[in-house]
Amino acid sequence: MKKILSYFLSVVFYFFFGITLLVFHPIQWVSLKLGGYEAHKKSVDIFNFFLLRCLNLLGTTFTVENDFDIPADKTCIFVANHQGMYDIPPIIWYFRKHHPKFVSKKELGKGIPSISFNLRHGGSVLIDRKNRRESLLKMSKFADYLAKTKRSAVIFPEGTRSRTGQPKKFQVSGMMMLFKKLPDAVVVPITINNSWKLFKHGSFPIDPGVHIHLKTHKPIPVNSTDAESLVAEVERTIIADIR
Repeated sequence: MKKILSYFLSVVFYFFFGITLLVFHPIQWVSLKLGGYEAHKKSVDIFNFFLLRCLNLLGTTFTVENDFDIPADKTCIFVANHQGMYDIPPIIWYFRKHHPKFVSKKELGKGIPSISFNLRHGGSVLIDRKNRRESLLKMSKFADYLAKTKRSAVIFPEGTRSRTGQPKKFQVSGMMMLFKKLPDAVVVPITINNSWKLFKHGSFPIDPGVHIHLKTHKPIPVNSTDAESLVAEVERTIIADIR
């Protein structure tokens, strides 16, 4: 019965998900052209709020566990494990006051209404995983942008999402670059659980009734230790809470 229900709910979800992508693409464009960064950011926040509501149609629920006072007046580097594409909307929505910007692969910068536009124009960085030198150069410029604006970064150091929930080996060069160039920032480790279950049958049908849980760990000042030790501590912290 659950499998039959999942087909119906997946059709409903993809319909409203597609409508949301198409509707917010011109809204983002107009917001950016007429209102600049702040108006565009507000449109992106609302866009991701509606993406969460689309996921609710599947019976998907979200819990964001945060017992810490994360500073909003300085750059934060959110580091999380990556289990699926729907890790992103709750991060954008629940941490919106921190102006999160993403480190993403360049392929996502075109072809996806709303999402590609935001990645290109919202302050995120698009990197070519096959070109390490160019990627590090872009990460360096990204760090400069964050330092100037006091906005925040989100990085998934596994590089690609885990399809079983089991963590992949962290790729540390991007984190190391940010840590070295942003000594006054704070690192916020986040452990994400269960979002991989949405796609355990593939892209269709999506599994209904999944409870996605994000746990925020204690923020760590970047300048509290050397970059190598900080990378190791962040990785241990995130992985320890993956269930």
